Amino acid sequence: MKIAVIGTGYVGLVTGTCLAETGNNVICVDIDHAKVEKMQNGIIPIYEPGLDTLFLRNISQERLTFTTDLQLAVREAQIIFMALPTPPDGDGNADLSYILSAAGDIAKLVTDYKVIVNKSTVPVGTADKVRAVFEANTTVEIDVVSNPEFLREGVAVEDFMKPDRVVIGTKSERAMKLMTELYTPYVRQGNPILFMDERSSELTKYAANSFLATKITFMNEIANLCELVGSDVDAVRRGIGSDDRIGKRFLFPGLGYGGSCFPKDVQALSKSSEEHAYDFQILKAVMSVNEKQKTVLVDKLLKYYNNDILGKHFALWGLAFKPETDDIREAPALYIIDRLIKNGATVTAFDPEGMSNVKNLLGDQISYADNLYDALQNADALLIATEWSVFRNPDFERMEKGLNSKVIFDGRNLYDLQKMIDLGYYYNSIGRLLIENEVLIDTPNIHG
Repeated sequence: MKIAVIGTGYVGLVTGTCLAETGNNVICVDIDHAKVEKMQNGIIPIYEPGLDTLFLRNISQERLTFTTDLQLAVREAQIIFMALPTPPDGDGNADLSYILSAAGDIAKLVTDYKVIVNKSTVPVGTADKVRAVFEANTTVEIDVVSNPEFLREGVAVEDFMKPDRVVIGTKSERAMKLMTELYTPYVRQGNPILFMDERSSELTKYAANSFLATKITFMNEIANLCELVGSDVDAVRRGIGSDDRIGKRFLFPGLGYGGSCFPKDVQALSKSSEEHAYDFQILKAVMSVNEKQKTVLVDKLLKYYNNDILGKHFALWGLAFKPETDDIREAPALYIIDRLIKNGATVTAFDPEGMSNVKNLLGDQISYADNLYDALQNADALLIATEWSVFRNPDFERMEKGLNSKVIFDGRNLYDLQKMIDLGYYYNSIGRLLIENEVLIDTPNIHG
């Protein structure tokens, strides 16, 4: 099939590349000339495990091409995916200006039947708005389809190639037939293609992300309570995760959710609810708790230092909002850095993939290390904000040589408590018993 993908961000580039991998001819369109030129030369603009192999293979086999020429892409394609940003506007609503503008441009170029697919995460009713734009600009028959993505950064290729479900919102039999043909190669193991109306499809994406964000936030609340009552959140997590009504996933406590999806989607659903005079109270609580959770490590650290970290220097492991991505959007590390600097501390950070993005954002407000051990030099304590695999089994003897004090504030619960006792560290994690002076401390509120 002949496909056009408008927008080459995380969703657009993964979508286009993976569609090409099953034999489709895909043209990806972007207005950024420099970015398009790099992709034409085989330079991938994002870090996503496994994407580079598919990217280069499909370019070499001429199934995947890149252009700034929207007219060319529209002329060639049967199905046009819009994978454009929907950032929050000043009120927290999803900004649809990129999508509606692109729809207007495409509408003026169509000369025969097309399926227009909203791949972006959009509020309920967006398909109707896109359809109205086409009706105002062309008499050519088109169908507008809602096809939300459920891609997790870090495993997006696997999620696309082997989806647990494909959600397609359309009432058109003609569009259903084309979309079924397109997605059948990805669901050969029997996972469903779920057809529904456009509005239900649009809400499904927001509902899924908001539920997962709620699950994460609930577990963080449990972790905070565990510290106060002397419980171990790991034991509690295993206890409730064994219930198949709850499940094991998204129950790991930490520094809250971040990235490009959960924060804006939860906010957008809450705002959309307000527009329909519905007070979605649980989402407001989720957002409030998550905002506080991002800097819970700083709260712990300030308590440890009696609220005085002026002149202190800290090492920070992890800048990306999660491992296996270079995405720093709404990353807890950024909030941690901001509070540390405002309290007079300095920071040296290391992240396997996210440092260049942070350098572009923060410049020389912090220092950057070439590896995890260099980040520790002359640091008064280590803070861990992202659970990269390379941080899970470090050389603790080498760490001890770099740190001024054997003090770790771990926002991802990477290390075994007994091991940290044996190593003689002060170790403060999330929702677990505090380790101080080579013993477990289960008295509530000791150093947080």
